Amino acid sequence: MFKVQVRKQALQQRNFLTSNDYVLLNHKLLEGFKTLDFSKISSIHVFLPILANKEPNTFLLIDWLQENYPQIEIIVPKADFESSLMRSYRYFSKADLVLNSYHIPEPKNSQETTTIPDVVLVPLLAFDLKGHRVGYGMGFYDRFLQNTTAQKIGLSFFDAVTEINDVHLNDIRLDKCITPSGTIDF
Repeated sequence: MFKVQVRKQALQQRNFLTSNDYVLLNHKLLEGFKTLDFSKISSIHVFLPILANKEPNTFLLIDWLQENYPQIEIIVPKADFESSLMRSYRYFSKADLVLNSYHIPEPKNSQETTTIPDVVLVPLLAFDLKGHRVGYGMGFYDRFLQNTTAQKIGLSFFDAVTEINDVHLNDIRLDKCITPSGTIDF
């Protein structure tokens, strides 16, 4: 399938999730996240969800990390839509977040950080069996991940599609993807 088809199908799947399904799937993603080996992780970059779009609720993961691994630095993105680049900020609490014009939570008062994360949780709409992903199509994460050695982990409510046919040279593959049915290593 081509990205435009995969994107459309994934958005429809998300839209049809009931509130109960959404809560259940988020808890299953959290359970999968808990199985990661955090012993060598000192920093983790976590995307912040647009909850109205039924994106995976990464606040559950952040809360769990803060409670169980307070020594891990949590980093969150802030998108610059003029340059199509992201900058990284230290995360302290939800109280510091505001919604940008795209309804994406972003830090308001937090300071930018130059910390290079050990792990990046990557947002996606869908992924394939080779670790290629489809997002909203703006390329923010592909540019962000280009020069990093961080482990790239996707979060998906749904299982992989067989293959995404129109993968580009600049598309960055995932190392893993956590789904409600398990974690897939690529």
